[in-house]
Amino acid sequence: MRKHVNITVTGNVQKVGFRFAAIEQALELGLVGIIKNYENDQVKIEVEGEIDQLKMFLRWCHIGPKDAKVEKVDYESLEELQNYENFSAEY
Repeated sequence: MRKHVNITVTGNVQKVGFRFAAIEQALELGLVGIIKNYENDQVKIEVEGEIDQLKMFLRWCHIGPKDAKVEKVDYESLEELQNYENFSAEY
């Protein structure tokens, strides 16, 4: 069953390659969506895929790439899909 999850990652997650590492991770897991920098020290992610892959991606979001320092990860799961075709960064 496919789900849509909105994720907000807070911490030292900007200018450390978080977005590009997240895209790579999402694509490896077969997920689609968008990611963008948001306010100070936050990244917003909208991601869709199968529940097991989404859980793996959420676990990764708590760690991020090596230079990131994740302080908090908030998320909400939604039933309605946006039907993204790929995973990309928005600016």
